[in-house]
Amino acid sequence: MKRKVRAVQYGCGKMSVYLMRYLLEKGAEIVAAFDINPYIIGKDIGEIIGCENLGVKVMDNKEADRVMAELKPDVCVVATRSTMADIKDAFTICAKNGVNAISTCEEAIFPWNSSPQITKELDELAKKNNCTLAGSGYPDMYWGVLIDTLAGSMHKITRIEGSSSYNVEDYGIALAEGHGAGLSIEEFNEKIGKYNDLSSDEIKAKIESGEIEPSYMWNQNGWLCERLGLTPISQTQKCIPMTHTEDLESSTLGMTIKAGYATGMSAVVTTETAEGITLVTQCIGKVYAPGEFDKNEWTFYGEPDTTVIVNRPATVELTCATLVNRIPALINSEPGYVTTDKLPNSPYLVKPLNEYVNEK
Repeated sequence: MKRKVRAVQYGCGKMSVYLMRYLLEKGAEIVAAFDINPYIIGKDIGEIIGCENLGVKVMDNKEADRVMAELKPDVCVVATRSTMADIKDAFTICAKNGVNAISTCEEAIFPWNSSPQITKELDELAKKNNCTLAGSGYPDMYWGVLIDTLAGSMHKITRIEGSSSYNVEDYGIALAEGHGAGLSIEEFNEKIGKYNDLSSDEIKAKIESGEIEPSYMWNQNGWLCERLGLTPISQTQKCIPMTHTEDLESSTLGMTIKAGYATGMSAVVTTETAEGITLVTQCIGKVYAPGEFDKNEWTFYGEPDTTVIVNRPATVELTCATLVNRIPALINSEPGYVTTDKLPNSPYLVKPLNEYVNEK
């Protein structure tokens, strides 16, 4: 593509500070931005990023359909909430107007095993209007591509165990609340942990009906199975509260989390496959106590046993960079809802985004 990639930012909260800057620094042109927060609407995106005014002011989300139809951007970056139900409207607006869209929404990484009906509807709409929808971010690379690549060095695999921890303070109130941060243990067990003893079929039905939200690893295990060529035969999920012995301040929640209350949770997903490989993965999202830090650890059991550990990853920045680096492949892809296990691994972009986009 000879001209700049024309991008729209949908959701101008914490993540957008990096997303918009990375888009601009990779040579994209941001032509519009949207949010629902009255304190953000009307601000120049330069003020959000922390630079000079750029002449693009944040508009109300209600204007998105009209503006997308008028501008016909190449891509929309959706950074709002964490479930497909949450982002369905944004993705629908994009697909309706033939705009490629990619989201930081964690479920969007592989929603076929959690929100199949929503995904099917979006897939059909995107195909009808010749555009592509996808999810990306930190899990795409550090729970997905990295694991797939390392698996290629193994002779035999019998079990894969993965664990990733992150500070919910870094991602906004929706994610913190979704992890149960600030709840008493009784409240946590009633709202989040009460489904821990369900069978594979029972929890699958409740997740697909929307009664239970999938943990991030629920979708990630689906991604991994698809990428590795595995056939899931059962999958369960358990949500376990994390606590701390002293009070913790949460700036995101605007509250003090009492000692012994949930600071977040560990969500453990176990997937059995027809090929005999078991995946046991957990994501630990919580308000960190002093001295705690992000960590990503994966172990392959088989021949040979292999462990990889990434300490203190810059999870927010890596989420945003991974997503932005996916944009050329998104635009080049066949239309529909295309999960990133179907896309080639992202290269480091040494040239502007447009130079990786095929002319159509």
